[in-house]
Amino acid sequence: MAVIITDICINCAACIDECPVEAIVDEDDNPTGEEIYYVYADKCVECVGYHDVPACAEACPTEGCIQWDDVVEGMPASENRGEKGTPVIED
Repeated sequence: MAVIITDICINCAACIDECPVEAIVDEDDNPTGEEIYYVYADKCVECVGYHDVPACAEACPTEGCIQWDDVVEGMPASENRGEKGTPVIED
């Protein structure tokens, strides 16, 4: 699973500089068109094998902006989520 950058992102670029696999792009290159940074899930490794926690999360000055598997336990995996703005119904 990849890290998730939430909408409280302040676009400071700290995460981009720290990502060891260059999985994060700025708002100009965000394929969704949103004005926040974007993580390519197919590239992100959550820093497994590099750091104890994702390097982007450690570098981020905005607490709670970057979430990952350990933080969002119980949240459905990204491939199981619906479109933005639709409710998630858990069993």
